[in-house]
Amino acid sequence: MFRFANPARFKTLSRWLTPLSFTLAVVLLLPGLYYGLYDSPPDYQQHDSVRIMYVHVPAAWVAMMAYASMGVAAAVHLIWKHLLAGLYIRAVAPVGAIFTAICLVTGSLWGLPTWGTWWVWDARLTSVLVLFFLYIGIILLDRAYDNPDRGMVASSWLAVIGLINLPIIKFSVDWWNTLHQPASLTSFSKLADPSIHPDMLRPLLLMAGAFTALFIGLALTRTNIAIAQRRKMTHERV
Repeated sequence: MFRFANPARFKTLSRWLTPLSFTLAVVLLLPGLYYGLYDSPPDYQQHDSVRIMYVHVPAAWVAMMAYASMGVAAAVHLIWKHLLAGLYIRAVAPVGAIFTAICLVTGSLWGLPTWGTWWVWDARLTSVLVLFFLYIGIILLDRAYDNPDRGMVASSWLAVIGLINLPIIKFSVDWWNTLHQPASLTSFSKLADPSIHPDMLRPLLLMAGAFTALFIGLALTRTNIAIAQRRKMTHERV
């Protein structure tokens, strides 16, 4: 990991990994949309509204994964003072916020036919809303200081502190009595015997892979932009 903390090495890595990620996203997204919106069977209770799952669940996975990666980067930035880790947080926070917003909006659309309401203060829904506010707080803290370095330190601290919300999101359906359904896939070891039908599992995994690849491509692109902006700002000061 520390080998690529150097911006030059990072740019070398991202030069081929970025187009690969976007290409993989398209390759997975097209069959994922076909199987999810057309070929997969409707649910016996939720009927066709279950198709929202193929966007909602991958968006939720990526929202949590993005924040977890930011938390690791924040720890690296605070402990080892790696500038690239701080720039990564700056670059990824808006992307994570968008995926979280997609998760919340699609969850509300799914909740209306399923629960009869757009929103309830359910433990899972509320903790994901807190995640969205954490993303917004990190973005605002990063921009709140005249000195960008101080902003990165402040946003890194919030990113680390906010990590406590991830297990709350994950286990909220187990810890509390909530309206939200439990996880269909609790771990990768359950892929061989999931509680979800294979015809629904296939598009779900395709969409999850597409969203993940899209996130990686966006994160690499925005991090390279943040590096370029940092260099421009440094040259302007000189």
